[in-house]
Order: sequence, then C-alpha cells, then structure tokens
Amino acid sequence: MSNPNPDLKARVEELANTRLSDCYQCGKCTAGCPRGDVMDVPPTRIMRAVQIGNVEGAARADSIWRCLSCLTCSARCPKSVNVSGVIDALRQISVENGYLSASSVKITEFQKSFLRNIRRNGRTNETEMGVDFEVRYFLRRFDVMNALNTAALGPKMLTRGKMHFKLGSPVKDKALVKRIFEKCGVEL
Repeated sequence: MSNPNPDLKARVEELANTRLSDCYQCGKCTAGCPRGDVMDVPPTRIMRAVQIGNVEGAARADSIWRCLSCLTCSARCPKSVNVSGVIDALRQISVENGYLSASSVKITEFQKSFLRNIRRNGRTNETEMGVDFEVRYFLRRFDVMNALNTAALGPKMLTRGKMHFKLGSPVKDKALVKRIFEKCGVEL
C-alpha cells in the first residue's frame, strides 16, 4: 500500500465534485455494478482506498478501466456520493502519473484515437478512427497478434456493411469543436 497523499485525495474530491467522507461503505455501489464481477477492486473498496488516502493504489487498479460509466453506482448511493466521478478522477490521475497497467494501455489508446477523430472532424469516422488506433497501438506495443486479429475482422465487417471507406464530412463549425477541446484542456 502506498503512503496516504492528502493532496491527491483533495484533487479527487475536486475533480469528482463530491465529498468522500459522505461514503459510509454501505456497498450499494458494488451490489449494483454490472461489471463488478470482472473488477479486481470493487467500487466500495476503491472508495475506501481513496477515503484513507491511498489514491495511487486506487488509480493503479484495473477496475477503473473496466467501469462502463453507466452511473449505476452513483444513482444507487444513498448519500449521493458521485462514485462514477471518483472513478473518472482516478482515470485522469492514472494517465497523468503513468499508473497505467498493461491491460489499460489499449483502452486509453482507443480513447485517444476517438478524441483525435472528434477533434479533427467534429464527429466520428469509424474507419479513420480504427486505422489511427490500430497503427498507434501497434507502434506502441508491437502487438503482432492484435494486428492480425484485427485485420481478420476487416473483411467480415465489410461484407456485413459495418465498415465504410467513404470519409464522412466534417461538421461545419469546426471552430466550435476547437473551442470545446481548448476549454476542456484536452491534449492528445
């Protein structure tokens, strides 16, 4: 267990816009979580780790990347603690501090490809986004099996009409999209 870090704990509360001390560990967040069965650390234990200041340990958990962001945990909380917001804050801290596990690297690379695609076009272009993700992920990890498995999916997706090579037209007000990204401070 890492040393308690009150600065990181306060940052989680600020990012999540919630009070960690309001959580009294009833377990409703974990009981309602649709992904609880595949989490190494369930939401209740993540909340407790952050409460006692073990933000780094919570930010290293694979569970924060398995979360669907469905908000069930927050909706079920009898004290209105923003559990989902805490998990989002932990994701941000994890990326900023390099706490990513090997299994979470692929998730974060996909999210970055998605955001790059939105920033470039104002909407998603699945083919462009998929190529961007696969090339960047391969160059980062040199995962040949992942590349081969993905390449095998291409023909199947084409025959089922799930992939198109027609590039979508960008939104008309790309300046608005640019302002949104600037306001959010998103750097990719």
